[in-house]
Amino acid sequence: MAKQNVAEQFVDILARAGVRRLYGVVGDSLNPVVDAVRRSSAVDWVHVRHEETAAFAAGAEAQITGRLTACAGSSGPGNLHLINGLYDAHRSMAPVLALASQIPSGEIGLGYFQETHPDQLFRECSHYSELISSPRQMPRLLQTAVQHAIGRGGVSVVALPGDIAAQPAPDKPVETALVTDRPTVRPGDAEIDKLVELIDRAERVTLFCGSGTAGAHAEVMEFAAKIKSPVGHALRGKEWIQYDNPYDVGMSGLLGYGAAYEATHQCDLLILLGTDFPYNAFLPDDVTIAQVDVRPERLGRRSRLDLAVWGDVRETLRCLVPRVRTKENRRFLDKMLKKHAEALEGVVKAYTRKVDRHVPIHPEYVASVLDELADDDAVFTVDTGMCNVWAARYLTPNGRRRIIGSFSHGSMANALPMAIGAQFTDRGRQVVSMSGDGGFAMLMGDFLTLVQYDLPVKVVLFNNSSLGMVELEMLVAGLPSYGTANKNPDFAAVARACGAYGVRVEKPRQLSGALKDAFKHKGPALVDVVTDPNALSIPPRIRADMVTGFALSASKIVLDGGVGRMLQMARSNLRNVPRP
Repeated sequence: MAKQNVAEQFVDILARAGVRRLYGVVGDSLNPVVDAVRRSSAVDWVHVRHEETAAFAAGAEAQITGRLTACAGSSGPGNLHLINGLYDAHRSMAPVLALASQIPSGEIGLGYFQETHPDQLFRECSHYSELISSPRQMPRLLQTAVQHAIGRGGVSVVALPGDIAAQPAPDKPVETALVTDRPTVRPGDAEIDKLVELIDRAERVTLFCGSGTAGAHAEVMEFAAKIKSPVGHALRGKEWIQYDNPYDVGMSGLLGYGAAYEATHQCDLLILLGTDFPYNAFLPDDVTIAQVDVRPERLGRRSRLDLAVWGDVRETLRCLVPRVRTKENRRFLDKMLKKHAEALEGVVKAYTRKVDRHVPIHPEYVASVLDELADDDAVFTVDTGMCNVWAARYLTPNGRRRIIGSFSHGSMANALPMAIGAQFTDRGRQVVSMSGDGGFAMLMGDFLTLVQYDLPVKVVLFNNSSLGMVELEMLVAGLPSYGTANKNPDFAAVARACGAYGVRVEKPRQLSGALKDAFKHKGPALVDVVTDPNALSIPPRIRADMVTGFALSASKIVLDGGVGRMLQMARSNLRNVPRP
């Protein structure tokens, strides 16, 4: 039996850790690892057109599966391209192992061609970033990197010189048992006692939920029912908490809607559950606040806290529910449910008024039709910018759908690369990329990756020929929009030239049929929808200090409405409110 080299050993350890694919672009320093993947039956190489796509795709696969994923870039410029996608994965707590191959080990520090120091460069976007300098170091170092990525939730980076990757591996490497699952964390009894006391003493409690409520939907609903609490959410909490929720009062923040803002400000106890909601201007400063999070560094960094509880949301609620007293008075809950329904009723008119005849097409209409036609278990990947607004307000979660985007890092061009990673996890599952024309054009080269692997991703392109969110930012600063216009091609024709299905939609009556045809197509498809560049959006409550990075403008057609099937849910929830 031939002796393993370091690259083969590297790939074997990745396979043991659950890695199924290595996304990247080949290069000379990476060649030994790529060749080891070629000969591996457990790990596949996915050839993308840009390393940034590789990192975004790996991050998306990790978010969909919960498993460790991997990406790779060759020395210098190759692995530097990974950094933006790795920042996003790290801030999303997606377990990703990045291989940054390095120049020959004997040349490090001598200004060699393409020399960089990836073990230093990636430290800010990783839990662990180290250089392998000898074959004997590799097994333990890689195992340590794997356990950092999985155990802490985020990115690990391993820099590996190409010459070391090609060397023989040690005869008897130590094979440590790898951690592949994260534990749950229960708060201490003292913190539970304090939280029970706060809840029992409060008359009006509001729950505000983030992505940390994943897997805790039943516990949140049981808790809300017992303490008669309205339940709001941040954008990353939408897919986990909005569905089958009779206590739903919508979303707060720059993309918010409904009564979430009022519910968080008119309570006397606000409980933040698994959220690192960044916009502290939308959080109250005159109510009692408790926060529950499995990441202790997040406790109290967004708002003043009266009680910090370090623990997993689900485990914390399982401790709380048997102990808190049942509240009989639901006046506050019913008041917020009514406000929520009224808020949605008020804004939905902007969406319904002649929208099916409006040219250019309202993007709200596109998102609403997309929501109705997409599969019940579809994965939506969402570009940063105005697509975030339409996804937040129109996509209806149901416990089976997934909605992922660059919600913490806020990068452009994330939707298409994330769709690649999501589709590789299951070719039979519908994956829809909600792309803006600016974001799509930035990494458009990787549309070819869809064609090369015949990935049946459906790209729905919201084409308003502008960087819409940037225009908003300029307007709020009192500046005329400048440098935001895009001179776009017929993207459907580009898709067809690449060998995919492509159709262009310019009139509302064409939309439904075009989407249905694209969804029926067995391979990759792009629907280029020409949308109204004047369709902007504002949150339901906003002050001057909230608008950094966002905008208001009376000089534009501002549509702060249209919330699709959320209005139906709000009306349904109102049926449970006792009548006087």
